[in-house]
Amino acid sequence: MLRSKRIRQTFAAVGVVAAAAVTVVGCSSSDDGGSGEKTVLNVYAAASLKKTFTELEKAYEAEHSDVDVKINFDGSSALVNQIQQGADVDVLATADEATMNKVTDKVNPPQIFARNTLVIVTAPGNPKHVTDFASLRNPDVTTVLCAVEVPCGAATAEVEKNTGVDITPKSQETSVTAVLTKVTSGQADAGLVYVTDAKGAGDKVTTVVDPAFATVVNNYPIATLKASKHEQQAQEFVDLVLGSTGQKILTDAGFAAAS
Repeated sequence: MLRSKRIRQTFAAVGVVAAAAVTVVGCSSSDDGGSGEKTVLNVYAAASLKKTFTELEKAYEAEHSDVDVKINFDGSSALVNQIQQGADVDVLATADEATMNKVTDKVNPPQIFARNTLVIVTAPGNPKHVTDFASLRNPDVTTVLCAVEVPCGAATAEVEKNTGVDITPKSQETSVTAVLTKVTSGQADAGLVYVTDAKGAGDKVTTVVDPAFATVVNNYPIATLKASKHEQQAQEFVDLVLGSTGQKILTDAGFAAAS
């Protein structure tokens, strides 16, 4: 009788443990389902947009707590090449229209969201006395430029064509930030970057403007990808860039307004 009672107690205890286990599993399953992993929104943006799009990332995530924006900054041509090779991208922003046009079959109709022009940057104080674009032909001035394949390089080539001044650079870089780094690190005396890059560098550089730069304007287009798995979130990011918040961030950084 005593043994039978103990057996009943043992089975009862096992039942309680089993029920508890089921409850824990059930709660765990429910918690996982309710935790809601964030949607990852992949944005590809030209290197010259790093400061502004980092701010836009924060602004977007502040309004969309369920979205994690991941931004890949690189030269526009490099970004397009990655997309052509099948990269998973939701939004693309390039530094000129020509580069965006290389993926017209993969993007929805682009919209211009900002404009930019070139400027010369030198070491602080302009020790080599660069006064204009033609000064960069001086053999005593070590100059770096963007490669012609990237937007800042294409803009430089247009300035050369318009002025009849050909520059022989020490190196040709794959992004405008690489040009800026060569100058700020002392590897070059001068370089051509965008107005926004020079402004962002602050007192690390001295800027020199040439009137010829004003006629060569880079329009920055942005577009959602046709293959995006997050169409709504992607469009909302584009809307943020085109809206008042995005435009203020961009113009504060030195970009010209989209319209």
